[in-house]
Amino acid sequence: MSAILELPIVDSPAMWIIYLVAVALTITLLVRDPDPKWFVRASIGAVAGALLGMGTYFAGNLLDLFGVNLPLMVGVWTTAMFAGVGLAIASFPDAKPWRKVVASVAILAYLLAGATGINAFYGLNPTLGSVFGDVEEAQISLPDSNPDNRAAPAQPLAATWQAPSNMPSVGERGSAPIPGTESGFVARDAGIYLPPAALVDNAPALPVVIMMMGYPGNPDGTIISDVLDEFAAKNNGLAPIVIIADQLGAAGVQDPACADSAKYGNAETYITTDVVNWANTNLNVIKDPKYWTIAGYSNGGGCAAKYGAKHPDLFKNVISVSGEEFPGSEGADAATADIYGGDATAFEASKPINIMKAAPAGSYSGMTAIFTAGSEDPTFAAAATAVSQAAEAVGIATTLFLVQGADHGGDAVSGGLTEGFDVLYPILGLSTGT
Repeated sequence: MSAILELPIVDSPAMWIIYLVAVALTITLLVRDPDPKWFVRASIGAVAGALLGMGTYFAGNLLDLFGVNLPLMVGVWTTAMFAGVGLAIASFPDAKPWRKVVASVAILAYLLAGATGINAFYGLNPTLGSVFGDVEEAQISLPDSNPDNRAAPAQPLAATWQAPSNMPSVGERGSAPIPGTESGFVARDAGIYLPPAALVDNAPALPVVIMMMGYPGNPDGTIISDVLDEFAAKNNGLAPIVIIADQLGAAGVQDPACADSAKYGNAETYITTDVVNWANTNLNVIKDPKYWTIAGYSNGGGCAAKYGAKHPDLFKNVISVSGEEFPGSEGADAATADIYGGDATAFEASKPINIMKAAPAGSYSGMTAIFTAGSEDPTFAAAATAVSQAAEAVGIATTLFLVQGADHGGDAVSGGLTEGFDVLYPILGLSTGT
């Protein structure tokens, strides 16, 4: 079962096999003795399906059903998927039994191919398990931490680190349970990324990143580990240790809006206390907050902005990739009622911009924040702009970056993280650049 859930479905043989099966079934449905009546029925079915798919796509955007403007390629896949289903349904009447079996299988194949194509376009769920919220990564073996060697280095690591000849060329990725000791929050296992420099004997204490993904989403470290493996390859194996934490909760189908609440549990305390304490206890990381980064994508990006604004004593660096302007922005009325008990004032006070405005002067001294979004993602680009301007106004060293050609998918995540670490690497002492 584990092997099936770990099956890659983005840019993989499995993806192309799914597409080829759908094409083969289409050919089987179409190749038959000439039958004008069937041709008319099949044409009506395919066209009706295509129109339904187009209507679903345009209605989703018009009514903002998904919280983001769905890109054209999603519309193309949805239209093709429904057209195929329409063709298959129209193939049932007066068909031989074996053709009915083919049509039944074809319906499933078209739905699977459409979902696979849309998923591959976004690039956020690399395995079959991740599509269903089950990341299924093996638990990682953590190196021994050295509690006596956790202070900030006197010189940048990049200037003093000598990579041993037996250092791995890439990092390791796996999972680890992080209990909600203080919060009581029930979370899915966190993803963990250990860079090459963390995998050698007498490894140095390294910076740490706490990363959160989107809603719905999984604590999957594929994208950030791929990005950091590239940075590590250029910097003698140096990269931050990363925890991809679950800010949503065990089911992964609710949005706690990055807050503590009676309804969804103490998500904020979990990230800012339990995950922080676990990292300090179990990982060989530098304890100085200058070397701590809170990061996130989409829903997680909104959380990162909030936690960075609220806890500059814990995190001196923030990366918000395609982040919400404020947690709960996709359902403000529901967030006010469910998270804040109907207290609109408390909800307003929880927004990152308002937290920064209310902070005492000097609260954000020495802090760095990077806000990114896809250039084709206008809602989240506007959010990144608004929060970055507020951050700059309170003295945070701020970068605003638009990933050209990207929307709200995987390209925006990898491009945003790349920009974020381009800025942070010299600050974290992991490169000698400026």
